[in-house]
Amino acid sequence: MDSEEMLPQLSGIILEEQTGLTLADVCRACAVHAEYIIELVEEGVLVPVGREPVYWRFNGVHMRRANVAMRLQRDLGINLAGVALALQLLDEIEALRARNNALDSE
Repeated sequence: MDSEEMLPQLSGIILEEQTGLTLADVCRACAVHAEYIIELVEEGVLVPVGREPVYWRFNGVHMRRANVAMRLQRDLGINLAGVALALQLLDEIEALRARNNALDSE
């Protein structure tokens, strides 16, 4: 038997920043109820395009943030306000690293 035949077949979708995911799409992809995503929006963790949940559109970055928020709550027991603060600090660290890397490459 060839070793390639034994490998499992994987499939996935690459989400770009411009992808317009609905609330239902994000809930399905993150395996959460709509109420959880709505709470993330109300706390400012996610900022979708659109005024009402039925018109909200999310992108891949939103989905990544929702997954990180879920892990912070599940693994560390952080409340939503703490999750918002942690994500803000992670964003700042990422920006500082990018800035530092840009300065190093000059």
